[in-house]
Amino acid sequence: MSAKDDIEDIEGSAAPLIEHLAELRTRLIRSVLALLVTISFFFIPIKGDFIAEHVMNFLLNPVVDTLRNLGDENPALQFTSPQEYLFTLFRVSMVGGFALAFPIIGYQLWRFVAPGLYRNEKNAFLPFLIASPVMFLLGASFAQFVVTPLAMTFLLGFADASSMVTNLLSTATGGTVEAVAETSGPTITFFGKVNESLDISLKFIMAFGLCFQLPVLLTLMGKAGLVSAEGLGNVRKYAMVGILVLAALVTPPDVITQLILFVVVYGLYEISIQLVKRVERKREDQLRADGYYDDEDDPLMAEFDEDDASDLK
Repeated sequence: MSAKDDIEDIEGSAAPLIEHLAELRTRLIRSVLALLVTISFFFIPIKGDFIAEHVMNFLLNPVVDTLRNLGDENPALQFTSPQEYLFTLFRVSMVGGFALAFPIIGYQLWRFVAPGLYRNEKNAFLPFLIASPVMFLLGASFAQFVVTPLAMTFLLGFADASSMVTNLLSTATGGTVEAVAETSGPTITFFGKVNESLDISLKFIMAFGLCFQLPVLLTLMGKAGLVSAEGLGNVRKYAMVGILVLAALVTPPDVITQLILFVVVYGLYEISIQLVKRVERKREDQLRADGYYDDEDDPLMAEFDEDDASDLK
């Protein structure tokens, strides 16, 4: 082969790569533009406030409601630096903008990957692309409406419990001014910061949203043959330990919240095992229908044949 032929082969192989890079650049530009548009959407004023402020108030509702339940009729959160409130709004707009832009980003990803997939691979991958945001939304809703209120009640309840103990001690000592001064100590009041209170809510939303991706991830891995239902069942005890460690890391030192996260994630793990079993069953049925599946490949049949062979010996 001449040098000219080598150069033509190199140029021919380089052309598809350049086309793929150009396609990737186009998809990335469209995704970034969609993200910028959705982020800007949260700075549209409605009723005198930005949309980001309405979203922030919604995320802070568990803290405010807990303070009201503890007796604070006019709960207030504060910010301690000039730029803190603006940066908090940017943070809310970025998280919300990514959530709104995810369908567009996912579609651009699908358009880039789909040409390289076979028809059956497209049919297998597309349901997971749809199920992923749905499961994340379920996890985020569970965190916002169930987990965060419980966590706020536990954390902020310490101050209320401390005041109750103080009142009991003052009553037991006669209620005199001297006795109250000796038993009560300094007055401790909660002055919540906007960004710190919001940080707890966002952490719960991200943690539970990602944990609810477990069935999607394990089912996709089972469809690709990377995991099996039997293997997931065999490591069940290790999964329980890992889930307990995860619950201790992403939740406050609240036993109730940790148990809720453990029960939910472990339940999702068991659901994942059943989904993987269903995937394996469908794969076997398809192989039987196509004539590629042999009962001799079945582990139960193989064990039966070994027993027969040992009896004959």
